[in-house]
This record gives sequence, structure tokens and C-alpha cells, in this order.
Amino acid sequence: MSDEFYRIKRMPPYVIAEVNAMRHAARQAGRDIIDLGMGNPDQPPPQHVIDKLCEVAAKPSAHGYSQSKGIPGLRRAQANYYQRRFGVELDPETEVVVTMGSKEGLSSMATAISAPGDVILAPSPAYPIHTYGFIIAGATIRSVPTTPDEYYWKALDNAMAYTVPRPTVLVVNYPSNPTAETVDLAFYERLVEWARENRVWVLSDLAYSELYYDGKPTRSILEVPGAKDVAVEFTSMSKTYSMAGWRMGFCVGNTKLVAALTRVKSYLDYGAFTPIQAAACAALNGPQDVVEQNRLRYQQRRDVMVESFARAGWEIPSPPASMFTWAKLPSGFEDMGSLEFSKQLLQHAEVAVAAGVGFGEEGEGYVRIAMVENEQRIRQAARNIKRFLAEHARG
Repeated sequence: MSDEFYRIKRMPPYVIAEVNAMRHAARQAGRDIIDLGMGNPDQPPPQHVIDKLCEVAAKPSAHGYSQSKGIPGLRRAQANYYQRRFGVELDPETEVVVTMGSKEGLSSMATAISAPGDVILAPSPAYPIHTYGFIIAGATIRSVPTTPDEYYWKALDNAMAYTVPRPTVLVVNYPSNPTAETVDLAFYERLVEWARENRVWVLSDLAYSELYYDGKPTRSILEVPGAKDVAVEFTSMSKTYSMAGWRMGFCVGNTKLVAALTRVKSYLDYGAFTPIQAAACAALNGPQDVVEQNRLRYQQRRDVMVESFARAGWEIPSPPASMFTWAKLPSGFEDMGSLEFSKQLLQHAEVAVAAGVGFGEEGEGYVRIAMVENEQRIRQAARNIKRFLAEHARG
């Protein structure tokens, strides 16, 4: 009997979990850790959404198995969202499937459409599921950059020209986690044309669709005419409605890909708890002022973080979208490496951030900082960091 499990051998230790464990231990010891590491919203969902959850959960009939592909009302609600937000028409029966968060949707899609030996193009640095969802499924990853410039297109063309077997799937994620980069509709138009020419499926992760700043809304790949021929898009209610723990997401677009995902899910789960799905309907169909409120909240936190960290001696970029900033290690700390820097920052400044190397080799030298604490706590983090930088400066 072997304990050398094939898929486990292909997965390195989860770097992000290492710092999370340190943070948990520090808090258990009574230390006041300012957690800017995990993208975990600190606000509750709208009250009418919670009320709908309780209302439906009180019904005796609501506690049986649900529908793996999502209840009809929720699929219609997501189709309506795409119509009003992006001007995209979706058939709720064939072009929408409900997932247990975008993470589960991406991993189940990887299982559905890839085979051992397939080559997948995935961004680097990347949110881990963009690569490891396919690695777990047995596929091979070829990395492409996240930066949407001419080097990106050259990397795609090189991948198609020099990779055997030819790649079959491309994963894109804008606004990017972790880098917060964004793209315009012209980028997606070029991408759809490229995918058609190269016969490559495109999986677009749009989890941060509503966290855009400075009046520049994010775009959907499905806005491009003909995009549904080659692409699906994953969205999540986690950040938009502060429903991270509810695990509600969607995959929409190409009918063949949606059908493949739906079929795999039919073997794996019975869908989310029906009252949660009903509450998700209330979120999508109800008042949308919470979406704008959350957007403004994160934008204000972003501005406070950029300004206060700069005064502390650490210049960080102002992200145009998402709930993260992707920051180079401070001057004098570059040789420490992102994981060790994150550990030292937690130990000596009581501030948790995510080590960039946890998002792939290209993430080394960076950390991801989440805007998930209030402005007062962000300013306190800056004061702690200023002290840390002064006391542990190198050279």
C-alpha cells in the first residue's frame, strides 16, 4: 500500500497557509494582529439578504437536497445582472450554472475539461486555484504574464508555437488577484480573436467585477460579440455583497463548457443550501446601494493605505481595482524574500500580509496587502510598519 499519492505529490505546501498559521497562533496568544493578508470582507451582507436567509430557512421544506446547477430563480437573477451591468444576454437554462464560490467553479471546470498531459496557459503570479485546479486534475501548466501589454501577446504566441501538445485552455483574471491589474474592452476583443484562431478555450475570472475605482468600471469578456463561442466567465458574490462565507458564485457563457461543468457538479454536489441560494437571489434582485457603498469603502481604504504607508517609508502602488495592492518589498528588505519578510512583519509589527511567492515564482519580491481593515486600523498598521522599518533596516 503506497502513501505516495499522485495528486498530493504535485502540490507543494500552501505558502499562504504558513503565514496564516502564524497569525492564528499570535492571536491565540493574545496579540492584536492587524490582518491585511486574507481577502476576507469585514462587513456583513445587507440586512434584507440575511432576512431572506432566515425566512426561507424557517420553512420545513427548505432543508432537503437542492439543485446542483442552482435553483431557477438564482440562475435568472444572474442572467438579469449580466444584462443590466454588461448588456449581455444569457439563457439561464443553458448558459448559467451556480457554483459554490468561483474557487469551486474553477476547480470543477478543470476536472471537467482537462486530462492528464493537457497544457493549460495560466497567469503568473496567480491566485493559486488558477494553476492548482488544473494540476490537481492532472494537467500541465505553462505560465504567461499577467501584464496586458505586447509582451503578453508575444508570450501567448510563443506558447502556441513551441508547446507540445498545444495548449487547450487559457485562464485570465482581471482585475487580477494578486496584482490588481485591469484591462479594457479592446484587450478582450483581441483575446477573443486570438482564442478563435488558436482553438483555445478562455476561462475568465471576474471575481472583483464590482470593486473598481476612480469611475472606471470593469469590463466582461462576454461583452465582445462572439465571445460565448470560446469563453466562460466566473463571478462571485463574496466581495460584491460581503458574502464570502456563503460560497456563492457563477459560471456563465459558452454552452458546452457550462454543460460540462454542470455534469461534473451533478456527481460531486447537490448544490448550496436552498435558503442561501434564495438569499443570493435577494441580493442580486434587491437594492444595489450596498454595491456602491462597498466600492466607496474600499476606495477610501485604498487612499488611506497608500498615503499612510508612504509616510511610513514604504511606497506602494494605488490599485485601480480589487481589494488588494501588490507591493514590492520595501527598500533594504529585497534580499529577505517575500515569505521571510511577511513572517518578520507579523512578528515585529503585528501586521499580516500575504507573501508574493505564494502566488507563484513570479510573485517573489512582492507582497499582497488586503484592504480589509478599517481606516483607523490601516493607519495603526502604517505606524507599526514605520517602527519595524526603522528598527530592522538593512545596510
